[in-house]
Parts: sequence; C-alpha cells; structure tokens
Amino acid sequence: MLGMSANSVSYNEQGSVESGVDAAQENSSIPGSISSGGAASSLFSADYKKNEDLKEMLESNKESLKLEAMKRIVGLIAKGKNASELFPAVVKNVASKNIELKKLVYVYLVRYAEEQQDLALLSISTFQRALKDPNQLIRASALRVLSSIRVPIIVPIMMLAIKEAATDLSPYVRKTAAHAIQKLYSLDPDQKEHLIEVIEKLLKDKSTLVAGSVVMAFEEVCPDRIDLIHKNYRKLCNLLVDVEEWGQVVIIHMLTRYARTQFVSPWREDAVFDENSAKAFYDSEEERRVDQSKPYIMDPDHRLLLRNTKPLLQSRNTAVVMAVSQLYWHLAPKHELSIITKSLVRLLRSHREVQYIVLQNIATMSIQRKGMFEPFMKSFYVRSTDATHIKTLKLEILTNLANEANISTILREFQTYVKSQDKAFAAATIQAIGCCATNISEVTDTCLNGLVLLLSNRDETVVAESVVVIKKLLQTQPSQHSDIIKHMAKLFDNITVPMARASILWLMGEYCEHVPKIAPDVLRKMAKTFTDEEDIVKLQIVNLAAKLYLTNSKQTKLLTQYILNLGKYDQNYDIRDRTRFIRQLIVPNEKSGALSKYARRILMAPKPAPVLQSAFKDRDRFQLGTLSHTLNSQASGYLELSDWPAVAPDQSVRNVEVKETGAPALSKSKHAKSNEKFYSDSEEEDGEEEEGSNSEDSSSSSSEESVSESESEENSDDSNKSSSSQSEKSSSESDSEKKKTLKNKKPQQQKLDSKDRKQKNGNAVKVESRSESESGSESSSSESSSESGSELDSDSDSGTDQKKNTKPKPVQSKPVIKKVEKKEVSLLDLDDFSPVPVTTPKSSILSPNLLSDLQGLLISPTASALQASSPVFVPETSHELLHRMTGKGLSAQYRFTRQPCIYGNSMVSLQLTLSNSTDQALENIHISEKSSTGQNIHRFNAIERLEPQASVTVSMGVDFNDSTQAANFQLCTKEDEFSVSIQPAVGELLLPITMSEADFTKEQGKLVGMNESSATITMTPENVSSQSVNRKVVSVANLGVIPSGQENIYRFSGKTVSSGSLVLVSVVLKDPDAVITINTEKTVMGSMLLRQVKTALTNSGP
Repeated sequence: MLGMSANSVSYNEQGSVESGVDAAQENSSIPGSISSGGAASSLFSADYKKNEDLKEMLESNKESLKLEAMKRIVGLIAKGKNASELFPAVVKNVASKNIELKKLVYVYLVRYAEEQQDLALLSISTFQRALKDPNQLIRASALRVLSSIRVPIIVPIMMLAIKEAATDLSPYVRKTAAHAIQKLYSLDPDQKEHLIEVIEKLLKDKSTLVAGSVVMAFEEVCPDRIDLIHKNYRKLCNLLVDVEEWGQVVIIHMLTRYARTQFVSPWREDAVFDENSAKAFYDSEEERRVDQSKPYIMDPDHRLLLRNTKPLLQSRNTAVVMAVSQLYWHLAPKHELSIITKSLVRLLRSHREVQYIVLQNIATMSIQRKGMFEPFMKSFYVRSTDATHIKTLKLEILTNLANEANISTILREFQTYVKSQDKAFAAATIQAIGCCATNISEVTDTCLNGLVLLLSNRDETVVAESVVVIKKLLQTQPSQHSDIIKHMAKLFDNITVPMARASILWLMGEYCEHVPKIAPDVLRKMAKTFTDEEDIVKLQIVNLAAKLYLTNSKQTKLLTQYILNLGKYDQNYDIRDRTRFIRQLIVPNEKSGALSKYARRILMAPKPAPVLQSAFKDRDRFQLGTLSHTLNSQASGYLELSDWPAVAPDQSVRNVEVKETGAPALSKSKHAKSNEKFYSDSEEEDGEEEEGSNSEDSSSSSSEESVSESESEENSDDSNKSSSSQSEKSSSESDSEKKKTLKNKKPQQQKLDSKDRKQKNGNAVKVESRSESESGSESSSSESSSESGSELDSDSDSGTDQKKNTKPKPVQSKPVIKKVEKKEVSLLDLDDFSPVPVTTPKSSILSPNLLSDLQGLLISPTASALQASSPVFVPETSHELLHRMTGKGLSAQYRFTRQPCIYGNSMVSLQLTLSNSTDQALENIHISEKSSTGQNIHRFNAIERLEPQASVTVSMGVDFNDSTQAANFQLCTKEDEFSVSIQPAVGELLLPITMSEADFTKEQGKLVGMNESSATITMTPENVSSQSVNRKVVSVANLGVIPSGQENIYRFSGKTVSSGSLVLVSVVLKDPDAVITINTEKTVMGSMLLRQVKTALTNSGP
C-alpha cells in the first residue's frame, strides 16, 4: 500500500517536481556563475545547490512544506533520478508526528538505507519506537526500513523486530515480517535456526495475506525442511484460491516438491483408479468410468491438491496458469492431463515473452504426449507477425505433433513456411521436414522429392539447408536414391555455401560405388579449386580423394597424389594433419604399419543413419516452468524434483489436532453431533456435489468452507447450546427456536435446515476472510479473535446478517441436488446464473424476506405466457466436422436442425452426414464413450458398415451448457480414431418462443441494467424493409418473431436450450439508424448475439 501511494504521489506531482527542480537549477546557477567567474566553477556551484530549495523546505517548521518537499523527492525517485544527497535532510524528519509525512520518509529510506548505512544507523531508535506505533502501516514500514539497512551489527535488533512482528495482530505486518526473514538470512546465514522458528510460527497463520510470503521465506531459508509443511499442508491447499497471485505461484511450486516426496506415483502401468471409494474428492463423472479390477486409491491429500489447484487454470495471471500446468504434469494421473491443454493454448494469445516460455513447455510436453495438443494443432500455425524464436518453437511443436493422420496437413503448412523471407526460419522449416521424414516412414519419399525440388531455389540458404537434410535422409536408404546424388552433383557448381558443398562431397565419397562415373569428375573439378575452398570443404575433398583411391585407383591415383600434395602445404594445420594421416593410411610403404591393411574397412565402414531428435527431448529432466528448463542447464538455486517414493510415508503426519477452546462447549457440541446426526455421510457427499455443481455462483466458497469445516460444525452446534459473548446470543436464540420447530417436522425438512445452517456458517467464514484482506484495523481485531480460538464466534453478527440475503441454493432439497448435472466451469460461463428448480418450504421455516426473494427468482409464473414455436428459418448450410484427407476417406458434416432435441430438453439437435470416399467399406463407425469432456453428448447408434462412395445421415444431441465452447469427441471406425469438435454459433443455442407484445414489454422491463446490451448501427436502404430485417435476424439466431403494432419496431424472442433463460431481441428503426437491444440473463451470450446481429444487419448481401 505504501508503494502504491508513493507512486501515485510521484505521478500526480510530476509536473511540479520537474518545474521545481528546473527552477532550482536555474536560480542556483546564476549566482554561482557570477561569483566564480568561470565555467567550471559555475558548473560545480550549480551542482552543489541543485536541491537547496528542497533542503530548505525539509528544514522548515511548516508541516505542509515538508510534505510538499517529500512528494517532490519521491517523484524524483519514481522518475529514476538520484536523490541520495538529500538523505541527511530527509532522515531528520523520520520522527515526525504527521503520518503522511512519515510514510513518505519511510519510502525514501527503504530506497537509500543500503547506500547511506551510517546515517541510517543514527535513526535505529526511531525505527524501534515506530515498531510499536498504533498504525499498522507505520509498523510495517519501520520493519521494512530496518531490514533494508545491510549492516551486520544490527542483526540482533532485526531478529528481535522480526519475532515481534511475527506475532503482530495485523496480517500486513506479519507479511512484512516474512519478507524481512529473507533479507536477514542473506545478511547473516548463521541466524537460520532462529529464523526457522519464526517461519514455523508464520506457517500456522490463517491469513491469506501472509501465506504466500511465508512460503517464499521457507523456500529461501529452509526448502529441505518438509516436516514444517506436514501440519499446514491441507490449510495451504484450501487457502490457495484466495492468496494473491504471486503467492499462489510460490505455494504451488513448493507443494509440487512436497507431493513428490509424500505420495505414491499415480503413473504406474498396472494402476487402475478406484475413485468411488473416495467419491467426495472427485468432481467429474468421466473420471469414474474406469475398470475396477485392480484398485489404486489415490491419497485423499493428493487429490485435495489437484482439486484445489484446478480452478486456478482460469486465472488471469499467466504465471499462475503455468504453475498449475506444471503441477498437473508432474503430479496428476496421465488421463487427467488433458484439462491443462486449453489453458496453455489460451496463454498463446499473450505477449511474445509469455508465448516463448509457454511454447517451450508445450514443446517438452508434446514429445511425451502428442495427443494432448493434437486437437489444437491450428493454434501452433506460424503467423507472419511472430518473432523468429516464436516461429521456431511452433515449428518444433508441429514436428512433435506430426503423425500419419495429420502429416499431409503439416507438410502443406511447411511448404508455405519455406517461402518465408525470414531465412533462419526457412532453414529451420527444412530441418523440420527432415525430422518428419525420419520419424514417419510413409512420407520419407515425398519429403525427399520435395527437398530435391528446393535445390533449384534461388535462395542459397534454402538450397544449403536442403542439401544437408537430404544428406541425412539418404543415409537411410542410399541404394534407392542414386538419381538424387547425380542431381546434386550437377548442381554442385551453382552451390556456394560451404556446408552444402561439403555435404555433397561427403555423399559422393560415401556412395561413390553408386555413381562410379560422376565421382571422379567431381574430384577433378575440386582439384582445380582446392586452394580457394573453405577449410570444411577441403577436408571433404581429401576424404573423397582417399575413398576414390581405394575404390577406383586407376582413374584417380594421380588426382589423389596431387590433392594430398596440396594439402601437405596448406595453411590450416588440421588439413595438414589430415593429409599426412590419409597418405600413410592409403599409400603403403616401408614406414607404414599394420593399419594400412585396414584402410578400406576404416574409410568405407557403413555409418549409422543420424537420428534427427528434437532439441527438447532431454529437457524434461528439469521441472517445467523453471529457469533451468528454459536455459536447459541447471541454474543456481534450482531445487530438483525427487522421484516418487516406492512406499507412501505415513499420512497421519498431516492430521491436525483441533485445539479445545473450552471443554464443556466442546463436549456439548460433540454430544449434539452424535445425537442429532447433524451431518450424515451421504449428506456431506451431497453437499460437496452441490458445491461442485454451483461453482459458477461461488467460485471460492467451496475452498473456504473446507478450510474450517470442522470449526463451522462445532460452532454451529455450539451456538445452539451456549455462547461466550453477548453478540452471539441473538443468533444462537434464533437457531434454537428453529431447532424446536424442526423437531416436529419431517426428516427431509430437518436435513434441509441443517444444509441451510451449514451454508450460513460458510458465509460467516467467507465474510471474515474478506474483511481481513480489505482493511488493516479490522483485520487486526479479527485476527486477535481468531488466535484466541473463537474465530467464527466473533463474526456471528455478520453471519446472521447474511441470512436475510440467502439465495435459493441452501434450501434445495436433496433429490433436486442429485438431478443437477455437473458442468465444466469456463471463463465464458462465470457471469451466468443457471437457475435450479427450488422446492418452496413452509413459511414457518423461512423469513418473509427470503420467500419474496425466492418468488422473484422463480421462472414458473412466466412460463404460462410463453409458448414454444417452430423455427422461422432453418439454414441448409453444413459445417465440416471431418475432412476426408484427415479421416482417411471418412468425411463428416453437421448442421443444426433448430428443432427441439428428442434426446433431452437441454440438448441442441444436430444432423450428421457421414460419407465414405474410399473404395473399401468402413465398419463400426461410432463416437467413443470416453471422449466427451464437459458436455453431455447423446451418441448415435454405431453404423456397422458404410459401403464405398455411400453416405448416411444420423442425428445426435449435445448439451452445450449455454456456452459456445466446442464439444470435443472422437469419431471412430474399426481401425482409427479421429478427434473432432463441434463449435456452435450463439444463435444455435436458442429455441424460438411466442408471446404477446404486452408480455414481451413486461419481460423486457425485468431484464434491464447488466442484463441489457444495445448498439446503434447505420442501416443500408435495402435492409430497412420489415421482410429484410426479419429474415436477417432469424438467419443469425433461432428466434421467434413477435407481431408488432408499430411499423418501425421489430421484436424477436427465444430461450436458451440448456437453462431456458429468456432472450429478447428488439430492432427499432430511426431513419437512417437502427437501435438493436438484447435482454437476457446470459450476459455473455447477449453480447455475442448482439455482435452477430449487428454484422447481419449492416451487411448489404441477402
């Protein structure tokens, strides 16, 4: 907060600071120049008096002048100017009673305390007094300044200050203490043991403000002390959602290391997940469809970590998303890794620095698991605006993703890249083509022919790289490609790049037996230009001469002797040494030893074909997302991930004993719990299911409720029996009255009310945690109450206040909860509220306010006035689902029928046309059962046989959950599986309804404010007619036309397929403009629909 306020001051005062400093310089330079009479003395005088006016203001008796001076000084610092000479004048004001002035002085001291240590030491006693200041910001600032003075002599004072601050009532001061721990450790590592004690105390802190900072201190001081984390593991997992973003990154990396030491590997080949035994820890139906022959039960704490980090994949902070992705990569079972794919691909829309890091990590992942990123292959296509290093990384990923199914698409893309003006990128593309040819034998010949065509390219770089890659590919099967070697020999004179010339000469020598007539002629040409060639080419000329001497000595003996004589006197000693060695090896004489007998075996030995590997193949030895992974070498401070333990350590070390705040109260709560069965096992499971299904409404409440689940149970029971403070009595009395009335009710209603109270306690916890992070003084008091053991009780008033505004969720009956299907939370859906059927309880249980709120949320009263109607317009256009090239002859197209789906009320009806373009029948065409993620898909019956050149039309239903996110699934035949996706337009997620004009106006009046989106456009003359407007709107969206009594107003209505939310569209013509208004609860859908309607009405086409 101090930093922020200082920056804002500097920005506000920039103009005055600049003018003031400039004026000071001008005024001070005039007398200097007059008195000295020389240029040099005037310069020194100006420099000496540069900040005299600021010093005078700081030494004045007026607080306003001092404050103005400090604002200007902090403004200078913010602009990067040196203000260190003002240190003596500033430090005099450190004891000022003006809080604003003191804050700015502390900001200055934090910046310059390390440079002016002697002067800063004079104010130590002032800082120590400030550590007792009533204002938490002053206490934190004093500690920050104290820890910035890097003098070993004050280490004991710093140590004492940190210990006191660690027990401060304000979480902001405790956070500052955690930061100071790292500074003190770097100043004096001998204090490690004392600092560990402070870290251990701060790790128990329940404030989200402190969590990230203390874990950072833990990682810096004692990263190997895993035992300190045991008791705090579950708390850190549950607090993770509410910690600030950079704290989340630190905690996730620490917990990744912790989990690798405490849990058994979920990657064992024989491991099968029996997840029904830990049902409460899973939130996806898909995960449960597993064979249970060999049960492997994941540790509940392992699952807790995975479950609590999953929502952070939607964080706006790229570092958080990257941290969660690496956690899943290193800790999650293989079949759960797919959930990180979309989040990583989303990051590719960010800045190029972020893209570089993300692409590096994706490149490493794609080597081991191609299937993860294959559906998003288009996201890795190179754009013209990408930087070269981004292009090469995308190229690397596309090469890793290449397989028999998609290689044709990738090679077409590579053909475009080769023509790029970026020569380095074009060369890298040719290398990528070579890698694909090596890895996929079916396209080796195609790639070779393509590379040979590139040899006639005008660009030398492309030609050279092609030669080098062809050389590597020819080593796999040289006998079949003698024509290519001859072709390269003909082009030899036109190629000037040394590496390319050397590669051709190596090929000639290695396979000289395949081109017996051409190789000697090439050697003859080389003998003429030997002295003018580069060193790398000369070495290959000597090698070629030696090989031809051994295989065709009649034609090449004299040439070889001539070249060896030239090499003997070459300026480069490497060539001279090679020449002498070759002469002794191939030309036998008295001095040559036994080695010359084996000359042919040495020089003509068959060489293994080179393996073209990805540069990222060995990077997985480093933890993803770390600096070491980026650099591909171990950076200082890197902490390696340990291997999974063979046997899991004792998990009881993570159990936390609940401290008794009072024995009688605790025994009463236990007694009430046992007698009344306040939470049954099945009910707890249902409660967790409810939290999962309603995660759109409360994204963080589930984690907060689980943080203090046991406390909230005890406090909710305890408040019915006895209370320790006056503020508790009103809430406990109202609870006890409810309890009495509930004894005569049905068991189902009893469960209903217990669920209600559970939710209220969760709300109390939530209110408290928010108040801590929002205000300093309030957080101090709430923290003191939490440390004394009555954290929830102190905030009982806020809990009772919440009861008046309780939403329908707590009063849902148990069967209703079971009917709610779980949905994947997406960024597009967070603003939407999906209404759930609510059973109206008796008035004796709920307050009148709550009943009126519930009645306002119910949709049933308006349902009678709304009637479903048939679609006004059904588009005939089809969309491609699977291309025949990708589908190996099987092609698929889909279209939206705009009819109610017969498979489910919440599903969108689709018509699928499957065609067989091969000359063989395709068998068992179906949709894989384990393929759909997030959306509920009604699969069509398997097609046993589809004859050649035949087509068949089938229908299917998809529940898109009122979201335009694509439904991904696998279309399978007997032999193959193809990943496909259906992307719905927002207009296809609606069903038309009819209503009267009065009903339309009435419903539109209810959906205003944030539920209304509007825009003004200019209409073309041909679009002004009523027929044209109606046609264009219903072509975009599946809406019903409302008859209108006014000529210039057109109304359309519909409802969303999944949730049944009303969507009302009106177009009002105001010559020559038109106002489009869309009213719906689904605000995201409304804005998207508005965009499409605008486009349709502004286009002059049909």
